[in-house]
Amino acid sequence: MSRRLIMVRHGQTTFNATRRMQGHLDTELSELGRQQAAGAGQALADAGISRIVASDLSRARETAEIIAACLGMSVETDSRLRETHLGRWQGATGAEIDAAAPGIRALWRHDAAWAPPGGESRLDVAVRARPVIEELMAAWPQWEDATLLIVAHGGTISALTSSLLEFTLDQYPLLSGLGNGGWAQLTARPRFHRDRPASPPEFTPGTVADAQWYLDGWNLGASAVGSGADTGEESKR
Repeated sequence: MSRRLIMVRHGQTTFNATRRMQGHLDTELSELGRQQAAGAGQALADAGISRIVASDLSRARETAEIIAACLGMSVETDSRLRETHLGRWQGATGAEIDAAAPGIRALWRHDAAWAPPGGESRLDVAVRARPVIEELMAAWPQWEDATLLIVAHGGTISALTSSLLEFTLDQYPLLSGLGNGGWAQLTARPRFHRDRPASPPEFTPGTVADAQWYLDGWNLGASAVGSGADTGEESKR
C-alpha cells in the first residue's frame, strides 16, 4: 500500500515576472500564471487526486481553485503551507539585495539553516509545514492508494520535500528551483526493517508515523504552458 503526494507551485505572479521577492506578501497571479494553473489541472486530471490543500496566500489558493475546477473538486487552505517569510527582503528585487550585500543570496541558497534578516530559514519552513502532511497521514485513511495535492510555493515545497526525504542539512540545496506551475511527486510506503522483512507492506496506526518517502519526480510539468516558468531563486519565493 502507498500514498502519493503531489505538490504544485503556484502560477506566475507579477512579482515573479519582475524578479521581486514575495515571501508572505499576498501577491496575485498574472494571466500567464492562470494559464499555467489551468495547464497543471489538465495534466493532473488522471492523477487520482482525492483531496486538495493549499496555502492561504492568494497566488497559491487561486492556483488550487483553478486546478480544482478542472477536477470538479473543492479546496482546503492551511496557513502553515505559506511561503518562506523573507523578512526585510520582501518586496525587494534580487539585484537590490545583491547591491546591498554582495554574496548574501548565495549564502542563503547554500545554507538551509540561514535566514534572511527578520525571516525564516528553510529548516524553519520544514518544521512549520511538515505537520500538515503528518496529520493527514494519521487522520485521513482515504489517502491509501490515492493522491493528495498540495498547492503551495517554491521554497515551501523544496523545504518540505527535503524534510520528507530526510535530507541532511548540506543536501537541502540539491533541489533546483521549481518552475511556476511545476510540481514534485513523492510516494510514502511503510518503512522497511531488516529485522522484519516479512512484515505486511501496509500502513497501520503503529507504522503510519514512520513512513518512508520516495521522490518520483521533481519540476514536473513546469514547461508545459508558456515560457514563463521561472525557476530563478529570487523569484521562486
